[in-house]
Amino acid sequence: MPDTLTLTVAMQAKAGQEDRLREELTGMIEPTEAEAGCLSYRPLVDPNTHGAMLIVEEWVDRTALDVHFTTPHFNRIAAVLDEVLAESYDLRFLRPAADGGSPG
Repeated sequence: MPDTLTLTVAMQAKAGQEDRLREELTGMIEPTEAEAGCLSYRPLVDPNTHGAMLIVEEWVDRTALDVHFTTPHFNRIAAVLDEVLAESYDLRFLRPAADGGSPG
């Protein structure tokens, strides 16, 4: 699928908010994967850094991701992240290397 888009979001929870961050991101799996255009949504825990997590998402295209950004469950998690993150998250948009990595 040449137009697929992979999104990674690295984040660090505030002290004492690690479990809440993990639970909230895990709660996003079902509604996000039910969206048209979502190929996968995986929140991952960094075992080497307490409170660090990474979300890896794959979407059929940027349009599907843009729709995701308007959903009630996305708006809810955005508000939660404002409360539980120690610093701004690091968001990256990635394309398959075979595509030459051109932006989309």
